[in-house]
Amino acid sequence: MRTCVCTCVSPYVMLSATQLGRLAAGRILPGLVARRAHTERKVRVKDAGDLHIVESGSGSRSLLLMPGALGSAWTDFKPQIEQLPKLLPDHTIIAWDPPGYGKSVPPQRKFGLEFFREDAEAAVNLMRALNRPRFSVLGWSDGGITALILAGRHADAVEKLAIWGAGAYLNADEVKALKAIRDVAKWSPRMREPMERVYGAERFAQLWAEWVDAACAFYAQRDGDFCRTEVGQVKAPTFILHGKKDPMIAAEHVPWLKQRLPLARYHEFPDGKHNIHLRYSAEFNQLVADFFEGK
Repeated sequence: MRTCVCTCVSPYVMLSATQLGRLAAGRILPGLVARRAHTERKVRVKDAGDLHIVESGSGSRSLLLMPGALGSAWTDFKPQIEQLPKLLPDHTIIAWDPPGYGKSVPPQRKFGLEFFREDAEAAVNLMRALNRPRFSVLGWSDGGITALILAGRHADAVEKLAIWGAGAYLNADEVKALKAIRDVAKWSPRMREPMERVYGAERFAQLWAEWVDAACAFYAQRDGDFCRTEVGQVKAPTFILHGKKDPMIAAEHVPWLKQRLPLARYHEFPDGKHNIHLRYSAEFNQLVADFFEGK
């Protein structure tokens, strides 16, 4: 009796090495490209040290993403880093960690009444170091304040400006609200954890308390003024976006900015809060892409 031995052979053994290579490229390389669609590095910046940036896209025009308080490229702008290159193919997207934030340590973060202006100068010097002296800016919260200062003080450097979650000053109610959230131990774990992963629990608590104290000092020593003067100096086309239910800034800031930037484009998210670029990332990204493309 003949014994029949059945062997299961992969159909791939019938392919040539060249065919296997093509198959692997078709199945694997797109995933690798997706994962490697951005680069990360540190750049030596005048008066600011070695600053961490994330770059995506390869266009000749430049868009700088400026994060909020204690924020970094990945904590604040993941959907923009990943999606904007497709919508803005003629731009290179550059997200930075401001000095003392995220991976831009050292230097140790220093606060005071000039920290917004110091960040604005560091941002300009970063883009010069990258040989991209003229650029557009996308600024959220603290990054929006810094962006307004940058656009006001360096009007020749800024092509276009989009901001949200930012005001040119701090009022009494906002000071009260900030003091109420100064102690991060009172926050929910869900709110603390993203920043604790970046800084560690102890350093995050310390850094946040220092930031709150610095912000409140503007109210005590400068009538809350962050950048009132610079807003009046902005020449770049500006796009103001706003979450109507944003609990972090007073409603009065939007009409104040619109009055002083009368040619600014405006879009409101009726149910949006502070993080409209994360909560409504697809819509947000399309809106800002159309703006930067001149549509």
